[in-house]
Amino acid sequence: MAEKLDLEGWRETLLAERAALTESSAATSENRTPVTLDQQSVGRLSRMDALQVQAMAQAEEDRRQLRLRLISAALSRLDDGEYGYCMTCGTDIPVKRLEVDPAAAQCVDCAK
Repeated sequence: MAEKLDLEGWRETLLAERAALTESSAATSENRTPVTLDQQSVGRLSRMDALQVQAMAQAEEDRRQLRLRLISAALSRLDDGEYGYCMTCGTDIPVKRLEVDPAAAQCVDCAK
């Protein structure tokens, strides 16, 4: 790489983000549980609200899991000595891009 990367610093950043995402996933797991459709205790609008909350929580969890997979891939690239290089063209990924997204696997040109 043209610029020397602080690989351990990037590892710490990725591990911290992974820990935060995992914690957030655990904290919101109750929102993703199936909604009980007991018409005796909950009205129709309340059930609809609960279903909407569940759907939004599941969509958020899907995004969180995707990000966790990207972080895992970045950590693997760190372990393999491939971190900071574009997985498509092999050029250096600019530090500014990594600052925006430490899990970036492609340079700006290839990501387009």
